Amino acid sequence: MSRAIRFHKTGGPEVLTLEELEVGPPGPGEVQIRHTAIGLNYIDVYDRTGLYPVASLPSGLGREAAGVVSALGRGVRTLRVGERVAYVWPVPGAYCEVRNVPAERVVRVPRGIADEQAAALMLKGLTAHFLLRRTHRVARGETLLVHAAAGGVGLLLCQWARALGARVIGVVGSEAKAELARRHGCRHVLISGRDELAPSVRALTKGQGVRVVYDAVGKDTFMESLDCLQKLGLMVSYGNASGAPPAISPLELSRRGSLFLTRPTLFHYTGTRPELERAARELFAVVRAGKVKVLIGQRYPLAQAADAQRDLEGRRTTGATVLLP
Repeated sequence: MSRAIRFHKTGGPEVLTLEELEVGPPGPGEVQIRHTAIGLNYIDVYDRTGLYPVASLPSGLGREAAGVVSALGRGVRTLRVGERVAYVWPVPGAYCEVRNVPAERVVRVPRGIADEQAAALMLKGLTAHFLLRRTHRVARGETLLVHAAAGGVGLLLCQWARALGARVIGVVGSEAKAELARRHGCRHVLISGRDELAPSVRALTKGQGVRVVYDAVGKDTFMESLDCLQKLGLMVSYGNASGAPPAISPLELSRRGSLFLTRPTLFHYTGTRPELERAARELFAVVRAGKVKVLIGQRYPLAQAADAQRDLEGRRTTGATVLLP
């Protein structure tokens, strides 16, 4: 048996329940993993509320976790029982003690990376990887704007971008978060609700604007983010923490300077095994080299997953949050 967080209807955190589930042996091509740490992400909130409809109800939650291989399905020869591993998988269900997942979505956790770090890196860290190295390949000397700069993805983005030689302007919700962002790669930090976004960015860039905006907030910041871009700049909308961004006419991009707009998704960038392996290898390398530090800001027992999600939605968290089975 395995304890797991489930929900039988969409809604607020109160719909989450802790249940006992029977976990059968892994099927062909699968491995069974006993979780040691589970990553919490905003996509889990989208699943719970129905913004991203799940395949059927009741459903589990969670896309990333780390643990130890406890059993192998038929045909799996790339992993061994007892190995430390981590995964990110588009099918919700990581909020549990034991889970069967496809072996092709699992990577080994190298020495020097703790289980909690690995659990926080698979979705958030791989997201930072594709945003900085593939959606836009950040170059030395570029200026970037990062919303939610003190969040799980934000802190990774800011550190990695600085290591690549970029100048990072972060946006956060409080002075305490501003100090955290400064310590993790931001040269300048703006506080939402206090600083006017576009005029402040223009002042910091001598009127030019930034090359790229990384926006995980959505509705509340989308249009202002467009106004922060230089000509031919790139708007990367990768989250909806405040709600879905508004529909816009392509003419809005034209009149602001022939801007580019993209809405990328991790699983499109790690859809093949070689893509996943390369991204994980590069991610683990920058963490082991000390260029990117993984801040675990909060830890909750698995049974308190609802409280963890309340704090995430209430913007009371910093860095990454992990659930401990």
